[in-house]
Amino acid sequence: MPHYRLVGEVPRKRHVQFRRPDGGLYAEELMGEEGFSSDSSLLYHRYLPTAIVKAEAVEPLLSETLQPNLPLSPRHFRTQDLASQGDLVTGRMMLSGNNDVRLSYATTDQPSELYRNSKGDECVYIQAGSARFESSYGALEVGAGDYVVIPTGTIHRWVPKGRVNALVIEAAGHIRPPRRYLSQFGQLLEHAPYSERDFRAPDQPLIVEGEEVPVLVRTRGGLTRLVYRNHPFDVVGWDGCLYPFVFNIDDFEPVVKKTHAPPPVHQTFEGPGFVVCSFMPRPLDFHPEAVPIPYNHHNVDSDEFMFYVGGDYSARAGSGIDVGSISLHPAGFTHGPQPGAVEAVIEAGATHTSEMAVMVDTFRPLDLGQGALSCEDPGYAWTWAR
Repeated sequence: MPHYRLVGEVPRKRHVQFRRPDGGLYAEELMGEEGFSSDSSLLYHRYLPTAIVKAEAVEPLLSETLQPNLPLSPRHFRTQDLASQGDLVTGRMMLSGNNDVRLSYATTDQPSELYRNSKGDECVYIQAGSARFESSYGALEVGAGDYVVIPTGTIHRWVPKGRVNALVIEAAGHIRPPRRYLSQFGQLLEHAPYSERDFRAPDQPLIVEGEEVPVLVRTRGGLTRLVYRNHPFDVVGWDGCLYPFVFNIDDFEPVVKKTHAPPPVHQTFEGPGFVVCSFMPRPLDFHPEAVPIPYNHHNVDSDEFMFYVGGDYSARAGSGIDVGSISLHPAGFTHGPQPGAVEAVIEAGATHTSEMAVMVDTFRPLDLGQGALSCEDPGYAWTWAR
């Protein structure tokens, strides 16, 4: 995040001696992005964060195989039909992906082991349920509607409180607020659809005792399980601008116009080769002759992955889309309201929409994973021809 935060105990100056009560030195760890030329945080450990006692290769946790979206077709996946098969890390069911981003779904009530994704940032959207997110930076209570953004290299684990359903967005780089929302110095501007007050972050250290603690690590080369001599949750304090944070979708402030506004007004985050958007309940277009639902549209540079998380989808009546559905509209296909939806909404005189959705637009084609193919509605593509 672009603003500074300090949690726990740190010395007055950076990179000076910081001693434990017994006189020994705390161990510094500088977590930095882009070769330490971008955001960073400085963590102070009770034990050496470098001390590992074992390393072993791990077979892929899920099918990494993706297949092209051929023949080219719009798709509808029903996550409601996916069954639990692990925790929030090992139980991810691959839906779609490319070299920039992987999109998967998890439904679980099991705690995960410690995990570090050193391939890129993650953004986990909690569709339903609640959990405790624990990391080297501290703990956060998260629940339905929360986006949990986890920086690359953060050791963390998930402890559900009952059943949790989540969409997992795994980037090949960093996930950040859109540049156009930020001042040249990193402050969120007044026209942004949220402010710094809407973000939650750890506010106190999390200390866990333990020895020979395994951590599952993902890199571009694959998976490894490292065993650390001491528990990685031993940070007594940290400061900086790099840390996990939470943003709830209900805090997104929609932008409205007299006539229908395109998807960029819903943008929430950006990553390398993709954007994340939040569609929220809002007043409909108020021009006296407005058509208050989306026009037929074709994003010629993007595939559109839309996860429907709440509300009523009047524009999709007759398509089979419901809460928990995911639609994939690839570049090369024009999509829009279902037949008859435009006339029905105008006749009804609707003034507000209750729809809620999380959208990921990618700038390279999305391939299909086994998780998506196992819950696909095969008739979806033909609903515009009825």
